[in-house]
Amino acid sequence: MSDQNHETMSIDPNVDPYGYLGMVRNSDGSITRLQKPLVPIDTSNDLSHLVVTKDITINSSKNTWARIILPRELLHSTTSTPKLPLVIYFHGGGFIVATVDSPSFQGLYASIASEVPAVVVSIEYRQAPEHRLPAAYDDCMEALHWIKNKPDELLSNHADFSKCFLMGTSAGGNVVYHVGLCAAESCDNLKPLEIKGLILNQPFFGGSERTQSEVRLANDKVLPPIISDIMWDLGLPEGANRDHEYSNPMVGIESNPNLLDQVKLLGWKMLVTGCDGDPLIDRQVDLVNVLKELGVQVEGSFTQGFYHGSEIIDPLKAKEFSLLVKELISHF
Repeated sequence: MSDQNHETMSIDPNVDPYGYLGMVRNSDGSITRLQKPLVPIDTSNDLSHLVVTKDITINSSKNTWARIILPRELLHSTTSTPKLPLVIYFHGGGFIVATVDSPSFQGLYASIASEVPAVVVSIEYRQAPEHRLPAAYDDCMEALHWIKNKPDELLSNHADFSKCFLMGTSAGGNVVYHVGLCAAESCDNLKPLEIKGLILNQPFFGGSERTQSEVRLANDKVLPPIISDIMWDLGLPEGANRDHEYSNPMVGIESNPNLLDQVKLLGWKMLVTGCDGDPLIDRQVDLVNVLKELGVQVEGSFTQGFYHGSEIIDPLKAKEFSLLVKELISHF
């Protein structure tokens, strides 16, 4: 590890939040990106040998693309194998950092693909503040229409388009929620893609008023509220606060009590995961409770300890999460 990398990883987000994110805030409010922020990676259980990957452009004008990940054994099987469920994954990073290619996500892709097993397609979307929300939602919705046309033989040969699940971690979980709502309203236009469920892994939500878990974990070393605030400040539409519906799902539900009707009508299942070492847990639990009250088929899986993003850092947590996903998918 270089001295520069070591220095970046040791930055306290509560002391130098912009440095922690690999950027500098300029006097005019703009930012300058210095380098990609680093997440410590545990390579002791590398699963890359279990999968095959392929990158394909979605929209060159937006520089959006996708990575297809599938079990290696599929391509080496000497017998005919059934098609696998299709998991469309949206990565995290608070809408402002990280990409499909970030090392921290590769282990989770491989774990999902090999443990479920499934064909995983991870979507690269545009980042804020250069492209504020709803750009990420628009890009991911465009990706669904791109996938439905089976743009590659790996998808047409090995993915079961009738068993599709949208999954995302952190900001990607937020994307799953909003893109899922949009997809539910236009499901006929997405065929032969048939979405069966939405999987929100430690979803990134916010609000102007601090929750108890945000107060309790105000000095968290992974995602303290000060970092979330910056992410929302850079990610939301100009002039919006954290009670915008993009960040606070309760606002959207309160303004439109029928918002989830189509999700219920389609019979989609939802899984929301979290842990009490994550400042965001109260928002995640509240969302599950409200969705249950609305009659949505939703399950919350919340554990003690750990931290935000544990599934993309800890291989054992990645496997544990993959088995949760496998259990959900097995019902279809």
